[in-house]
Amino acid sequence: MTDVLFTHSYFLRFDPKEFRAMMPYPPLGTLYAAACTREAGFTVSLFDSMFAESASDISGHLAAQRPRAVVMYDDDFNYLTKMCLTRMRHAAFEMSELARNAECAVIVHGSDASDHCAEYLAHGADYVIIGEGEQTLVELLNLLLSGKGRAADIPGLAYMQGNEVVRTEARRVLKDLDSLPFPARDLLDIGQYREAWTKRHGYYSLNIVTTRGCPFHCNWCAKPIYGQVYNCRSPQSVVAEMRFLKETLNPDHIWFCDDIFGLKPGWVAEFRDEVLRQEALIPFKCLARVDLLLKGNTVSDLREAGCRTVWVGAESGSQKILDAMDKGTTVDQIYEASRLLTRHGIGVGFFLQYGYPGELQDDIALTMKMVRDCSPDEIGISVSYPLPGTPFYDSVRLQLGEKQNWVDSQDLAMMFQGTYTPAFYRILHKVTHKKFRLWKVTELLRNVLGHRPVPPLNIRSLAAAMYHWFTLPLYEARLGYLSRTRRATALAPRRLRRRNHRRHTMTAG
Repeated sequence: MTDVLFTHSYFLRFDPKEFRAMMPYPPLGTLYAAACTREAGFTVSLFDSMFAESASDISGHLAAQRPRAVVMYDDDFNYLTKMCLTRMRHAAFEMSELARNAECAVIVHGSDASDHCAEYLAHGADYVIIGEGEQTLVELLNLLLSGKGRAADIPGLAYMQGNEVVRTEARRVLKDLDSLPFPARDLLDIGQYREAWTKRHGYYSLNIVTTRGCPFHCNWCAKPIYGQVYNCRSPQSVVAEMRFLKETLNPDHIWFCDDIFGLKPGWVAEFRDEVLRQEALIPFKCLARVDLLLKGNTVSDLREAGCRTVWVGAESGSQKILDAMDKGTTVDQIYEASRLLTRHGIGVGFFLQYGYPGELQDDIALTMKMVRDCSPDEIGISVSYPLPGTPFYDSVRLQLGEKQNWVDSQDLAMMFQGTYTPAFYRILHKVTHKKFRLWKVTELLRNVLGHRPVPPLNIRSLAAAMYHWFTLPLYEARLGYLSRTRRATALAPRRLRRRNHRRHTMTAG
């Protein structure tokens, strides 16, 4: 028998796009919560849903562990969890109800639960933890398992009282992140992660987080857990964890899954020095802002510390759209940061976002031009996705229909009245990827002709390039047709109102 069974609601199999990519990372948020709970004196176990077949798989763990409490603690550091996908929500509901039927106290934490407390409480959860969760969780477990305190006195909780949802006062976030224990990775079946990575990619990657929160104001970015604050671990603590992983799990690669890596002035340089001093160098990728990459020797420091790839939120090649998003960066900075990273031998990844209100064909063309000119090594494409608590959500709220979340990460549904139809953006997604791949092949051939170093060619990549070359005109033709329906689609509500007005006038006459 164990005190607490931890789990989370991200099932890789329920997300076809990510299942094909097969790049699974352990649920760090869940493992931090488990480590803090164990440090507080409770016994803990884990049902890691990452590789599970279905939500009902938790039943075996409930029977074997007979926990007193089940904590469904979603990973605050996984952007897929922040997207609040409905397949994962339904899985969470099923696991909550199974845990309740097993007579366990059920505690839930995560972005989606924070936005939809009442729904989770109606599907088996006794408590929803809102905001940063470790301290709240330990206090709540002391109450439930030891009878110490009252729920009303614990900050950061939501629960049912009669027919009403009660929320306690908000909890202040933890400032000293070094005080947290390392994530409880010993609870994982780490062999599953290692096998998945090496079988598909030939190397093995693990994740680390160095920060919590983000101080910037992009108006589409949801921050239901940490709000607008930003706190950072010391370089010494981060490198100590890297050293520990190197000695115990020996990953080939690290993903720093922070919203922004190295935001604090001087942090990256100190991190580099500490990595070299402790001989803890592991190749890594991270996420950064283009304006911060241009400060001082940040890029060269990243390279010396082991950075191999930097992903940036480029979003759009149109300054008009970046300004509308309150992004706080410029297109010129995107170009300059790309050149600087490439010059230092660091790969570049672009996150692109289509469909933001006001985006027209000229803006899309500028984004395409930016991708071609900057020649990033990888791209990720999404469409604007309104999440509760953001200014963007508030601006389009009246346009939202019954569907307000994607089913999975490849859904790409436009949930508000965009400039073009949802079909347009799905085809645009394909066209951008096809053009990007053809541009990369063209660049490769130019390097071959210019006798410059190139990665090894293989038949599969050349066959894919030929396929994209043949099919691109068909997709572009489809895209052109869908773009011409924009005005008819945009005017449809107005025409409908005029038609109804005429009918009403005729009837009154």
